Amino acid sequence: MLRSAVIGFGVFLLGCGVLAMVHGGFPSAWACLIWGALIAGGVVFERVHYKKLETAQPGGNWVRTTERFIDDETGVPVTVWTDPQTGERKYVRD
Repeated sequence: MLRSAVIGFGVFLLGCGVLAMVHGGFPSAWACLIWGALIAGGVVFERVHYKKLETAQPGGNWVRTTERFIDDETGVPVTVWTDPQTGERKYVRD
């Protein structure tokens, strides 16, 4: 819900920037365009970049850590696993 509101605000700023460009308000237009793109783009990028939860424990060199948290989106407990050789992390549902 909050994510949608923030993206909507970023798109609103982009729209204001376009309107300001059309009507000749260049300094405010650039400010709205830049901030709108940063806000909307940042939230969209974060969603794409965020790792998905896995359902099975990883095999191989993966080590279970003591780090646990409740996933905000699903409400389920999550355990963090790490690969000591690469430092990569995986998030596994409990």
